[in-house]
Amino acid sequence: MPRSPLKPALLALALFALPTAAQACACGCAVFDVGTASLLPSGPGGSVFLEYDFLNQTTNWSGGHAAPGAGNDDKKIRSDFFVAGGQYMFNNDWGVMVEVPVTHRGFLTADSGAPEEFDHTAFGDVRVMANYTGLSNDMSTGIIAGLKLPTGDSTYANFDPDVEIGSGSTDVLLGAYHTGALTQNGDWNYYGQIMWQHQIATQHHYTPGSELNGAAGVSYQGWTVGTAQISPVFQFIASYRGRDGGVGDPANTGYARLLVAPGLKADFGTWTLYADVEHPVLQSVNGNQLIAPVALKFVASYRL
Repeated sequence: MPRSPLKPALLALALFALPTAAQACACGCAVFDVGTASLLPSGPGGSVFLEYDFLNQTTNWSGGHAAPGAGNDDKKIRSDFFVAGGQYMFNNDWGVMVEVPVTHRGFLTADSGAPEEFDHTAFGDVRVMANYTGLSNDMSTGIIAGLKLPTGDSTYANFDPDVEIGSGSTDVLLGAYHTGALTQNGDWNYYGQIMWQHQIATQHHYTPGSELNGAAGVSYQGWTVGTAQISPVFQFIASYRGRDGGVGDPANTGYARLLVAPGLKADFGTWTLYADVEHPVLQSVNGNQLIAPVALKFVASYRL
């Protein structure tokens, strides 16, 4: 029975159409680690991928609704996330995964009174993870554990702590995923995944809030166009982030939200292309925070 090659909760990075800190991307980056449809291991060997994510935070939000922009000095945070990564399964039980991100961020703020706009591009925080799939014979259930390393730029002078491309923290990553078939012929498949991220070492007197992200979805693999197998994907993504600590603006950080994310996957054999659009349907934030009405994701992966 064919398995749906759904991406595990580790192989992604970036933000979505969701609330983030009054000044930043740091509140929300980890949600990109769930709800992506590619690269789930199905046997020994490896794969590499390139990912692009886009988020444009322009709407001020307070509690569970839009709020006047006068309540927030920050007016816009536009982020372009580029991620190169890969995974390698040594056997049917154990594998490793690595992500190397680069982010371009534009930040419009009136912190000093008059609006000022800053642009910055830098490496983000690298993630190194181990994947254990020995809980089931078909590798449909996996456990993930690893670290987010403080390799990203966290000292750019014109960004506040929660806007910096890197958080400056070393974080532990713990997650799990499961996939299965809904129909005997394998055309309909389901999956669920969850990822917890928590800091274990910090810098610059800034402590990013812990995050818990989960996703559940279904995909259909019954369409063939030329040499490609086309699979529509529909998923729900839930996310919770605690308040930041230390310097910055902890009162305006932390949130809970629910997203819907329709997507499409095209499998050409060794190459797989995936794209989705994420829309918030429920969201509640602490204080005033900038959100984006929608976010975009594109992934191209190659099986070695």
